[in-house]
Amino acid sequence: MTATAMKTLGATLVPPTAHKEQRLQRTVATYRRALSEAFESGAHTQSAVNDVVTGYNLTSYAKDALKNYVPQLRDTYNASELDDDHPVRFTNRGWRLDRSEDRTHEFCWRVPQAGRGNAFWIPIRINPTQRELWSDLFNDDVTVGEFRLQEHRTNWVLHVTVEYAVAEPEEPNDPTPVGFDIGESKLLTGCACRDGTPTQPYIYDGGRARHLRKEMFTTLRRLQERDAEWRVGERFDHYQNALTDIVEKASRQAVEYARQFKNPVIVLESLSYIREHLDYGKWMNRRLHNWAFARLTGRIEDKARDAGIPVRFVNPAYTSQTCHACGHLGSRRSQAAFRCANSECWVTEYHADINAAANIAGRLNPWGERCALKPHTSDSPRDGSACDSTTGHREPSRQTRQTTLGDFSSETSDDEASLVGSPAL
Repeated sequence: MTATAMKTLGATLVPPTAHKEQRLQRTVATYRRALSEAFESGAHTQSAVNDVVTGYNLTSYAKDALKNYVPQLRDTYNASELDDDHPVRFTNRGWRLDRSEDRTHEFCWRVPQAGRGNAFWIPIRINPTQRELWSDLFNDDVTVGEFRLQEHRTNWVLHVTVEYAVAEPEEPNDPTPVGFDIGESKLLTGCACRDGTPTQPYIYDGGRARHLRKEMFTTLRRLQERDAEWRVGERFDHYQNALTDIVEKASRQAVEYARQFKNPVIVLESLSYIREHLDYGKWMNRRLHNWAFARLTGRIEDKARDAGIPVRFVNPAYTSQTCHACGHLGSRRSQAAFRCANSECWVTEYHADINAAANIAGRLNPWGERCALKPHTSDSPRDGSACDSTTGHREPSRQTRQTTLGDFSSETSDDEASLVGSPAL
């Protein structure tokens, strides 16, 4: 059984000649004028955007990308204004790549230009770690999506979205579910469950990411107030690169954590509709909306698939409010502390994020078997709907080896995750 994974390939254009530099800059300037006019006109359909951009001297690949992108800005991202450094987007119909090992730079990209015969070739420097995918891209073994061109400081950068086939890992007969909770305070909290018992929890602190997002918001606002627009793009790229680095490190360590268990299956919340269901006030909503839930989830899924670890998605309802031991609803008196309302349960106070991760892991197989009454369905819906995934059918556990809130009184570092708790079974 095979599945598909998506990845963005990056390359830097070899410094162009003066003539090619002018043509690149002219393409970017024309594209941004077309984007600005289409956005400010209030166009929210492809037909309306087409009426605006038709008269611009752009290739049809760029115009088609605008017709897809502008309605997304309105309807999906709820954007109220545009940044000044938008990349030029092209649809995959305009993609051309050439390869020769006899050249100094093995790969060359054909830059789309308006008008017949105006496109030109330019060598590119690829990321060496992505060489195999670039080779597959040239051989048409992967599917090309949208590609983007952007001037980054003194360099021109090309990004290509590709989709490629990977083997879908099969779920083992005796799996160890490893649940991950993605949050605002603790960026990533993992917990494996063996025999219903939380085992050796894992925490990747979110302090560094919170600090970067707050600093980015404040810095960009002050630069705009001082009319220093020329620095906005540079600082934005700096912060985005730093946040991307955090996402990559956290997702890599999450997969490494899961690999230490026998027959691991990573269990994640289905966050398809999390943005629509958030209602924590304007300030908190902005913070949560700005955090890349889907981005981190996607990177964990991609890296787990490459490592041969199955990934399953479960309903996220009440994972942070339900006691993992007895299934009763509890309360969170603070961000870190969960309190069970069941007087007969051994749990009093428990680390809230670990409790949520344990609940997520437990929902891989909540009934002891996968949807016993519905053998042709799955209790792991990607969209967060379908089968019931309650944890209320578990028996209360009083085993003292479970981890309590006191074991996590100290803060974890930003640079690396902590592997803490009772030893793996």
